Amino acid sequence: MSRSSWKLNYLPKSVNKQLKKKKSLNIWTRAALIPSFLLNRLVKVYNGKEYKTIKITQEKIGFKFGEFSNTRKPYIYKGKKKIIGKKNK
Repeated sequence: MSRSSWKLNYLPKSVNKQLKKKKSLNIWTRAALIPSFLLNRLVKVYNGKEYKTIKITQEKIGFKFGEFSNTRKPYIYKGKKKIIGKKNK
């Protein structure tokens, strides 16, 4: 379900304070929409363990911060080990 049109875009108040002080922002809320005034800036998005650095481009505006910061590692299947030098009987 999408957000109601009368509620506007959600962005935490801490972002305005950080814009004045720092070059890069720390964002905890992955559900916040990326606004247009962050274009060409570096943003660090928290994924539950660490901050992932993201550069905001024109294509990312309007999406949520959480879409660009994965919370899970991809699972890599381990292959069978070959035994070298063992003779078959």
